[in-house]
Amino acid sequence: SLWLVQQHIWLLQCHHVDRVIMTGGAPPTVRIVHSGQACNVEEERYSERVYTIKEGETLELQCLVTGHPRPQIRWTKTAGGASDRESSLHNETLRIQNINRHQGGRYYCKAENGLGSPAIRSIRVDVYYLDDPVITIHQSVGEAKEQFYFERTVFLRCVANSNPPVHYTWRRGREVLSQGSDSGVEIYEPFFTQGETKILKLKNLRPQDYADYTCFSSVRNVCGIEDKSAHFTLSNRTAPPSVKLLLDDPLVVNAGETITLVCVASGGDPHPSLKWMRPDGQQLPRRSVVKGGTLTVPAVAIDDGGVYSCVGSNNVGNPAKKTTTILVRGLRKGRFWITPDPYHNDDNIQIGREVKISCQVEATPPEELQFSWLKNGRPLRSSERMVITHTDTDVSPGTTNLDIIDLKFTDFGTYTCVASLRNGGTPEISIDVNISSTTVPPELTVPRGRSHLIAQEGDTVDLQCLVSGKPKPIILWSRVEESGVAAAATALMPDGSVQTESYDGILRISNVTREMSGTYRCQTSQYNGFNVKPREALIQLVVQFPPAVEPEHTEIRQALGRAFSLTCRLLRAHPARLLRYEWKLGTRLLTVGQFSDQRDDTNYHVRALNREGYGEYTCDITNEAGAGRCTFLVTGKANPPEFYYDTYSALWQSRPRVYGFKLQWTQMEPNAVDRILAYRLGIRQMGQSRWWEQEIPMEGTIQKGELLTYNLTELIKPESYLVRLTPITRYGEGDSTERIITYSGRLPRFLSFNPRTRTQTHTHTHTHRNTNTRTLYLTSDPDSCFCDLSGFYMYIETSRPRLEDDTARLLSPTFNSKSSSVSNNPTYCFAFYYHMYGKHIGALNVFLRQKGQAVTDTLVWSLTGNQGDRWRQAKVKIHPTTAFQMVIEGVRGSGIEGDIAIDDVAIEEGECKDPPPNSDFLPSGAYEPILVFLKVMFDFMTS
Repeated sequence: SLWLVQQHIWLLQCHHVDRVIMTGGAPPTVRIVHSGQACNVEEERYSERVYTIKEGETLELQCLVTGHPRPQIRWTKTAGGASDRESSLHNETLRIQNINRHQGGRYYCKAENGLGSPAIRSIRVDVYYLDDPVITIHQSVGEAKEQFYFERTVFLRCVANSNPPVHYTWRRGREVLSQGSDSGVEIYEPFFTQGETKILKLKNLRPQDYADYTCFSSVRNVCGIEDKSAHFTLSNRTAPPSVKLLLDDPLVVNAGETITLVCVASGGDPHPSLKWMRPDGQQLPRRSVVKGGTLTVPAVAIDDGGVYSCVGSNNVGNPAKKTTTILVRGLRKGRFWITPDPYHNDDNIQIGREVKISCQVEATPPEELQFSWLKNGRPLRSSERMVITHTDTDVSPGTTNLDIIDLKFTDFGTYTCVASLRNGGTPEISIDVNISSTTVPPELTVPRGRSHLIAQEGDTVDLQCLVSGKPKPIILWSRVEESGVAAAATALMPDGSVQTESYDGILRISNVTREMSGTYRCQTSQYNGFNVKPREALIQLVVQFPPAVEPEHTEIRQALGRAFSLTCRLLRAHPARLLRYEWKLGTRLLTVGQFSDQRDDTNYHVRALNREGYGEYTCDITNEAGAGRCTFLVTGKANPPEFYYDTYSALWQSRPRVYGFKLQWTQMEPNAVDRILAYRLGIRQMGQSRWWEQEIPMEGTIQKGELLTYNLTELIKPESYLVRLTPITRYGEGDSTERIITYSGRLPRFLSFNPRTRTQTHTHTHTHRNTNTRTLYLTSDPDSCFCDLSGFYMYIETSRPRLEDDTARLLSPTFNSKSSSVSNNPTYCFAFYYHMYGKHIGALNVFLRQKGQAVTDTLVWSLTGNQGDRWRQAKVKIHPTTAFQMVIEGVRGSGIEGDIAIDDVAIEEGECKDPPPNSDFLPSGAYEPILVFLKVMFDFMTS
């Protein structure tokens, strides 16, 4: 049994591969730890973890995962509702600098590696803040008089946004106001405000109520947030704001001019602040300049027109608001149309019939719009046969009509509609309309052979409608919805619009895609032409595309002599008829064929793979538009190894200036290719360019899930190293995997204890017990242990003839202290788990043995009596001044019911991290198997 303990130490020192079968890898586990500037972290057992942080600080959360293969990590934040947006981050550490209140919420860390269910943990981040309070003054409803506060009830409302809820305190002068301290004052918090508002009610104002009031807001210094305050002076002059505008309303200006809007406060105490704004959250013009109540807009544009409001506020009563409208003079969107005689079904213009010419323009302001008509450049006035009418000036856009009654040959000519503004200052709009024997309504046709177009994806295609007639109208293009499509799902044009205008009848679509297939409609517009029923035509566009296939590219690992099949699947194609397939290996043709209507895939079979069979296989499926290709790279390369990151205490220190690392990995799909003969190990110190390499031979066949271990020694402190592993088969080198080994600064030194006996009246012997046999008969035995994979621990037989106060000791190897002087003693942390349960428990002692001129034993830790049926951890800080050993001593109690066990014994340089609290520790059943730490356990079984 003693040999078993020593064997573990030998494994840590010698360079060979240790192999342990892992059953199917390890599903992921997740733990969230925090760093950064947290105010508080509450561990709520039955609800959630809450991480509290002050606004403006840095949030840093780390997602610690275990699992093999190494899990992929994803951080997400969901605000709460199903419609809330989710943000994600693929990284172990979530870091948010200068966090704001809107970034609070629940953060999730999700880890998955394809084994079992994904592991998910969450933490709620609560961002604390306190805004400056604001005091507002209100008089009771219906009591407003000229003397705003004369013998009236007044409310002082204090509001501050905060998290957590704010606490308010009122002062009048230096006097703290509280409920009941003054019969003329009431203090209350409306329920609906949830503590964010504190109201001071002054009933029937008295002379002493005219004073300075201060509202203090506080969140009780959580997260170091200091209290804030607001002040208000209440007097008999206090009054709500009033404002007035020093300008015309509406203000009519020409484009390009500079306008100045002046707003002044006409009343209010304190003096109101003034602000200019536009409705519905519109921004003020970019060029505008605001100074106090004056708004200046240089070079005003037509789009700058609209409603502007001046708002005055002084926190007394309601804000005052005055509004004005800016009208930027101008003319836009001139259009015309010709209406044939409505009393005839014929759309043509004919002698002896009526014809009407209409002209329409948008004007600002609309009441300044005026029209005039010209015929062949000469002014035209309204007459019995030439009737000119205008719409009302308050109707926009404005329209003028010229009705020609009983058209004569002499009426043929060019008619011009001229639109202008009454006071000038802006260019006119002139629209020419020709009326002659050649003025005919439009006709729309599609060129022969162009009503059904076939294009290939990526082409540029022109859809054309030929329009005849005079004047030639604008053509409107739109898409016809497919049958069965809901009306709400309007088919959009390629540019994303519902309708597109064309002046030449051509719709050009560049880089056409399969989604653009469908029916397109071209139709004449009813403006800038005849006002008749629109003419329209349809064009069918069919976009062909080559077959889409899967897999587009995949890698297949195969060993020599094996059979395998390759499958290429057809997903979609247009046209989907007369499809052919062609298989090749490199440039060598393997087979060709044609798809049947019932098949959507093609297969190629290899009965026995030889060396010439390695390479790139391709399958091309073709139609009239092109080909889709499946590519299969068949290789004998081994898959990459997968490093095992959950090795317990993988680093150790054997000598002061060097450290070791237990490198562990499994082989991904080892049986997919030929047997792995060896691994090429490469190691390079970070910051250096030179690689050191050696081969690690492998005996026998590596099993799936087999954990391989290789110990790296002589690593120099505190350097980090890049390690690369490459599997080797008879095919050659496989895919490599790399990882970085980082020196942590504090490494465990593994302890093997040599059994020694020292008794007062009797001697003890050492034995091993295997916990896998579950032969712990006594009720006082530990129900579990922190054992290694072998499941062994060491105990001392204390049955008869053992007596009370008999002792047994375990001694560690000798360590050389780094002490250079008495005043510079190094610090070490000696840690172990212990289990002491039974009514006859004796004592467990730990001594520091120093080997100076004389050997001295100093008691550094001791515990006696029953500690309960649970595992606990002990950590002891020591300061040796010379070479030293650690001695663990067990003392038999007064009877047979008492066991003492220890496990996980280690010593580290530096201070003890996280000294164990007085709470219970989890039994070993809650931990992953410990793969590196040397487990030593001994049991004093009394009888």
